[in-house]
Amino acid sequence: MRTQTRRLGAALVAMGLVATGLAATPAGAHQRDRGYSAEIRRASYGVPHITARTFADLGFGAGYVQAEDNLCVIAETAVTVNGERSRWFGASGPTDANVRSDLFFRKAIEDRAVERLLDGRRDGVHAPSDDVRDLVRGFAAGYNSYLRRTGVARLTDPACRGRGWVRPLTELDVWRTTWASMVRAGSAAVLDGIVAAAPPTATGEAAVQDAPGAAAVVAAADGTPAGVGSNAYGLGEAATANRGGMVLANPHFPWDGAERFYRMHLKVPGRYDVEGAALIGDPIVEIGHNGTLAWSHTVSTARRFVWHRLALVPGDPTSYYVDGRPRRMTTRTVTVQAPGPDGRLAPVRRTFHDTHYGPVVVVPGTFDWTATTAYAITDVNATNNRALDGWLQMGRASTVRELKSVLDRYQFLPWVNVIAADARGEALYADHSVVPRVTDALAATCIPAAFRPMYASSGQAVLDGSRSACGLGADPDAAVPGIFGPADLPVRFRGDYVTNSNDSYWLANPEAPLEGYPRIMGDEGTPRSLRTRLGLDQVQRRLAGTDGLPGRGFTAERLWQTVFGNRVYGGELVRDDLVRLCTARPTATASDGATVDLRDACAALRRWDLHADLGSRGAHVFVEFAVEGGLRFADAFSAADPVRTPRRLDTADPRVLTALADAVRNLAGVPLDARLGDIQTEPRGDRRIPIHGGRAEAGIFNMIVSTRVPGVGYPKVVHGSSFVMAVELGSHGPSGRQILTYSQSTNPNSPWYGDQTALYSRKGWDTIKYTEAQIKADLHLRTYRVGEGRRH
Repeated sequence: MRTQTRRLGAALVAMGLVATGLAATPAGAHQRDRGYSAEIRRASYGVPHITARTFADLGFGAGYVQAEDNLCVIAETAVTVNGERSRWFGASGPTDANVRSDLFFRKAIEDRAVERLLDGRRDGVHAPSDDVRDLVRGFAAGYNSYLRRTGVARLTDPACRGRGWVRPLTELDVWRTTWASMVRAGSAAVLDGIVAAAPPTATGEAAVQDAPGAAAVVAAADGTPAGVGSNAYGLGEAATANRGGMVLANPHFPWDGAERFYRMHLKVPGRYDVEGAALIGDPIVEIGHNGTLAWSHTVSTARRFVWHRLALVPGDPTSYYVDGRPRRMTTRTVTVQAPGPDGRLAPVRRTFHDTHYGPVVVVPGTFDWTATTAYAITDVNATNNRALDGWLQMGRASTVRELKSVLDRYQFLPWVNVIAADARGEALYADHSVVPRVTDALAATCIPAAFRPMYASSGQAVLDGSRSACGLGADPDAAVPGIFGPADLPVRFRGDYVTNSNDSYWLANPEAPLEGYPRIMGDEGTPRSLRTRLGLDQVQRRLAGTDGLPGRGFTAERLWQTVFGNRVYGGELVRDDLVRLCTARPTATASDGATVDLRDACAALRRWDLHADLGSRGAHVFVEFAVEGGLRFADAFSAADPVRTPRRLDTADPRVLTALADAVRNLAGVPLDARLGDIQTEPRGDRRIPIHGGRAEAGIFNMIVSTRVPGVGYPKVVHGSSFVMAVELGSHGPSGRQILTYSQSTNPNSPWYGDQTALYSRKGWDTIKYTEAQIKADLHLRTYRVGEGRRH
């Protein structure tokens, strides 16, 4: 063990991760020159425990260590939010995704969207508090300190070493990154439609441009941002062995890019002490725990923006009526630099149109801009400057009741639910996210008849923009106008459990359904996803003692075994019926008309162990079958038994065998009886790490989505289980297990580039390290101090 520690120390020195000359500098010296100063204790897997005197110092420490591990990711995010992707990363033409992104973010910059949010009232609700401003200022300074000490040319990460787009961060860069996260499920989700919006030509024809991303959002069944999701449990005293609370955090996020999580423990003695994870580039823990409270987030189904149908002034498609009076749109022409055909940078210009509701958006075929009609959106998160303060105060709450008070006051969660539990053994579910105030009365009066089916099926509200009475209005208890106040949001306290797996709030606990909320928040009394049903089934079986594990109630060990049990619920329900069907009918017609032999697939499914473990043979066949739409049920959904219905395969539906035939075609060249761990992997350097888990469509709780390569299998994870935490709260403080599946660093030369990924592969874990005793017991602990003179 001492040898391993010495090797780790040598690696740290080689990478420049120990701040030269600072480890032995007395803390008092930094206090005398009013410099930034933070103590960093790196524990196993590179997880930093950061202690500082002030929030500015704490931000400095967080910025420094995140730069040590993920500088290239943060630097690229700064390029994105400053609208410079095309300049540095290229573009294939004026409609390239990088160009569209640049135009969107440059418009936000020229509109001073972030600056306006920083200039409001200084009460910590309507504008960031001094503590949060200090945290952000310190974070930028810490990142810059590491970059300055190392130098761009000497960075160890080849992804950005010597690149011109790596530069010091400003505080505005950090705030712009936060703003981009706020609008992730709002205006950024229909970014393509905002950029594409142009008035009809003089001949009356619409100036149509492609808006693929916006079209996908319109087609979506709920408000979940593409590519993200989560599972979470909040367990109360009736569900745990020690009668204290427990929380499972299992967010499903991208394994690459700016939406990766980063584990850290942040402490300002006497003021803030939280262990958990944040998205890379964020200075505050967003999922985690303190001494008596733990929480996680799942992506909510509520919509984050509303549409307004505009009645245009005849002959002037850039003016619209409100209460019979014309109002003129405002315009802004934005220019970005993108490579032209000769490779040289050339300007690309786009004129944006805004209304008092928000930007005009075009989605061809659904929301067209014609001579008589246009559509604008209101993104209620575009003015959300409350998030960092909200997370800061979450970390200071000691019980779920106090947490609820924080949620009520700040109303800051942009597009996520919160699932929490405390040491007293009480659990909380709340969709306290920022939701446009579309009441049932407003929907009935203000959604035109043509758009009522859309609202009923998906919660997308299209309001009559020609009447001011159809505006969003204000709830007296809301933090800001235009959103639902806390009294009208779904909340449930329980002594047993609450869960969420990205369906709506309805079945947070099936014993006490949440009902009677406006459709914009989510659906009620409808079938739940297989992942939601499995999540509930796992809790119910554990509490009943019928899950095959010893005893009843959860411990951290039992919770870990539940998460990574890798049951495939869809297979449990229909595999036997599917095998009988394909045995009786060994050939089927694929969707392209080809005849496919099903015998080998049928044999693989027959022998499959109904799990998505590394050794599970044939699991990929069922997953492909599910992704192709093969899970067709013969029995009806029952709202009286929502966890277990429907459950019988519709063997008379021809689409079932067609889906199996398509699955076989998809897997051409891949052995149908292959072990999952041999064909589903994640690259780390010259290694291929076997990965367990699989797609939600098949009913897998431990969700992993990988790219399928013909003839190879699944050689790269796209997104899925990321930061996993099973924390147990009680009189002796927090304990439990945690892991970051893709590891702490994106730098291939870091010692923490693939260590947790290998740990995840074997279903291992790192322990919760919150108390001083827990931290000091880590045999790999290394301590160093970072700091420098403050620059204002």
